[in-house]
Amino acid sequence: TLVNPRNGAAGSLRQLDPRLTAARPLTMYCYSIGWVEGAWQPDSHTEALQRLAQWGLRVNPLSQAAENLEVCERYIEDIEQRRPELGYDIDGVVVKVDSLDQQRRLGALTRTLRWAIAYKYPAEEATTRLLGVEFQVGRTGAITPVARLDPVFVGGVTVSNATLHNMDEVGRLDVRVGDTVMVRRAGDVIPQITSVVGNKRPKGARKVALPKRCPACGSDIDYGDDEVVARCVGGPRVCPAQRKEGLRHFASRLALDIEGLGDKLIEQLVERQLVELPADLFALDRDTLAGLERMGEKSPYALSMRATIMAQTGARFSASDRRQFMVHSRLFSLGVNHERAFQSVPSLAGDSAGGAAAESLSAARLQDVGIRSRRDRNGRRSPDGPRPRVSVRRTG
Repeated sequence: TLVNPRNGAAGSLRQLDPRLTAARPLTMYCYSIGWVEGAWQPDSHTEALQRLAQWGLRVNPLSQAAENLEVCERYIEDIEQRRPELGYDIDGVVVKVDSLDQQRRLGALTRTLRWAIAYKYPAEEATTRLLGVEFQVGRTGAITPVARLDPVFVGGVTVSNATLHNMDEVGRLDVRVGDTVMVRRAGDVIPQITSVVGNKRPKGARKVALPKRCPACGSDIDYGDDEVVARCVGGPRVCPAQRKEGLRHFASRLALDIEGLGDKLIEQLVERQLVELPADLFALDRDTLAGLERMGEKSPYALSMRATIMAQTGARFSASDRRQFMVHSRLFSLGVNHERAFQSVPSLAGDSAGGAAAESLSAARLQDVGIRSRRDRNGRRSPDGPRPRVSVRRTG
């Protein structure tokens, strides 16, 4: 029995030797059909599940079609009562529109489906001690306090770190170093401090204070009255933490989706001062890349980073879709989150062929491209601040 079945199953499937995967007793339930070709086309989700069962694939025997919301509510309550007896971990119940035609008409957003909603059960909580608070620097310079905890087992994993989001959250919780705190995994995924056990606070518990300078580069920290989040003003050219996070964002799935450009390679590129901004990736040649750890002639990056990125993004889409994907993904990869900002970078609307990519990505050298909404200290949008209109998302 694995402590964390989801992580154990994912690790098993990533084994390079398929015999190791085959030797592990992995099982699964099928919950939908991704694509159907041929004469038979299901009309409903229920019909699809029934056909999967006829084909000999495992479907969850507790799945049920409901005629109205009252039946859904009773089902959710029933599963919550039976949750300890299921033999596998769940964090909630998913309610879906049964008609597949209605699902298609309702559509989906980048990360959510309009035709499905998850009802989450209360997360498991545990108490532990706050050992200290460190401050991390994000892609936009945001300074985030991170709680270092005495390791505690909660929700199927051992938790030793938890985000505190920002200094307003620290103040709301009135959390101090040495406190006993309640911890849960939000959505059974993200560790979160929910409260402080006040009667267990030790004498002399130290308040958490925002540093005066960036912990990564020593630049000033701007904590203006119009923002909830404190930010390092150094920018990616000065701050290595912003540079690394910017490169991670640039290579992420919703941006250019660069396979293999992971944390280890980004760490080397930044620490050896080979890359300042994303545009510098296109100048990396074979010899430079081959000299990095775990790289060589057989590496997918052996020719050049530019050739690799263009090959990956070009091969993933048809000619008709490539132009639209490249414009949207390039905008997102540079941190341009809103349609209004598109007008400030007209060069990105040009030719999306490989030869134009490096030139248009030189826009990455612009500082603070994009729009950030003005907000007061309580997180409310200021009426006189810029109002973003449409978020850019990958459509390919």
